[in-house]
Amino acid sequence: MGILTFDNVNKGFGEGAHRAEVLKNISLDVAEGEFVAILGFSGTGKSTLMNLIAGLETPDTGSVTFKGAPIEGPGPERGLVFQSYSLMPWLTVQGNVMLAIDAVHPKLSKAEKAEKAAHYIQMVGLSHATSRRPAELSGGMRQRVSVARALAMDPEMLLLDEPLSALDALTRANLADEILEIWERDRKTCILITNDVDEAILLADRIVPLNPDGTLGEPVTVNIPRPRDRMAMNTDETFKALRAEVTSYLMDVGIEAKVEGSRVLPDVTPIHGVPKAVAEAAASGATERYMDFSQVHKVYPTPKGPLTVVEDFNLKLRKGEFISLIGHSGCGKSTVLTMAAGLNEISKGVIALDGRGVLGADPERAVVFQSPNLFPWLSAKENVAIGVDKVYPRASQAERQDVVEYYLERVGLADSMDKQASSLSNGMKQRVGIARAFALSPKLLLLDEPFGMLDSLTRWELQEVLMEVWSRTKVTAICVTHDVDEAILLADRVVMMTNGPQATIGKITNVDLPRPRTRKALLEHPDYYTYRQEVLDFLEEFEHGAKPKPKPASAIAAE
Repeated sequence: MGILTFDNVNKGFGEGAHRAEVLKNISLDVAEGEFVAILGFSGTGKSTLMNLIAGLETPDTGSVTFKGAPIEGPGPERGLVFQSYSLMPWLTVQGNVMLAIDAVHPKLSKAEKAEKAAHYIQMVGLSHATSRRPAELSGGMRQRVSVARALAMDPEMLLLDEPLSALDALTRANLADEILEIWERDRKTCILITNDVDEAILLADRIVPLNPDGTLGEPVTVNIPRPRDRMAMNTDETFKALRAEVTSYLMDVGIEAKVEGSRVLPDVTPIHGVPKAVAEAAASGATERYMDFSQVHKVYPTPKGPLTVVEDFNLKLRKGEFISLIGHSGCGKSTVLTMAAGLNEISKGVIALDGRGVLGADPERAVVFQSPNLFPWLSAKENVAIGVDKVYPRASQAERQDVVEYYLERVGLADSMDKQASSLSNGMKQRVGIARAFALSPKLLLLDEPFGMLDSLTRWELQEVLMEVWSRTKVTAICVTHDVDEAILLADRVVMMTNGPQATIGKITNVDLPRPRTRKALLEHPDYYTYRQEVLDFLEEFEHGAKPKPKPASAIAAE
């Protein structure tokens, strides 16, 4: 028997017809000093499982025991770090950590308590911020305080409930590395709830999948020697095999074929469609330079003078090409995208689409934002119809309805078309946003971190949806992302931006991988990790605000 044991645990919520069984027949042993990652989709009961360990919930049937005794409530031997920071806003970093020390070590002198607090604050790299309050800290720093506070309780077991999911990719990676270093030092028993496969493999001794039906999958042993290095793992064959195995399993149990091919798109010409003769005359000239960013700059006025955010951005897109735009936070990716959309004025240079300069917003350039911005009181169908009615004025009502329903079916919402937007999950709302953009038959599709607010497994699902719909339309597309795998999965070319201000293109990688693409197939392709390494190397070079001298535009264009 391990330090923690689940014995045939069942847990549900609600009564009668509204009863939902969340966890079913959970049996699990965790050994002392083991690092276990519980991995699963949103809504599978991961946090309920963690609450049972923390003593915040009790099982309906079965038992959860810690060191042989039933868990009957919270205890200092089980230190918990939540997804949200749960800090006292009026206390400093030191004050928040001292709360835990006062509770667990009340008999220590004031000086001894301060020494302990300083030790744990230093452990998470926040010695320089001891006297700051939470409002003065970044999201990553606040989560470090939460980790320091949990460690200050000196628990026998550390419980991490998706502690990194609210952070951007770089902060998330850095904090995961710090958690790994701390664990290597103390080797406390640790249970991590996560939806990120790479995070689970980097940190854990064992990965336990939690299936959508609330049962546990077969545990996977992570047999990669410690200490583990994030960058080195990209070339580690064991890592690649594990990644493919776990990803494949999760996709098989969680992402079913939700996109049906029953409806045929009606032959309706959108309002901005060009006459056939014009299209044929322009086809040869417009194919290679269908979209052209020429010496584009963005300058904002500030009290200290003009600030150049984006400088000398030059890029040419072929018709039907899919570009991913990637770089660290603040590098101007979204600025470039909003200028292309006509939502942000170009300070200098020209952006041309199909031979015409971009001036103001236009439905020929459809945008999918991180938040889908739906009208909450309208149904999914009505939200999509608003744009369709304007873009197809000469079509009949039945034809316009067919366009709406076709794209909602394509994104897997055949059964939810008439539901109010306010009743949809975040993932379903973003599906409506994607359907709405494609339904406009745009010349250009612009995606601004469209899956950034979703957990990584829901992201996978919607990436598959996006690729399926895009493969039918082949619309020219630009996607801003901070996710390396997403960038490669979607794109024909990955365009990497240097750090801002004065951000520009630093490198372009051509992704010569077969289409149609699936995540499973790509993970098994011999060239996939080569492309991944190119992007990771670039991002590492520009990490922490570094500004290496970018290559001249001629050298980038030749790559």
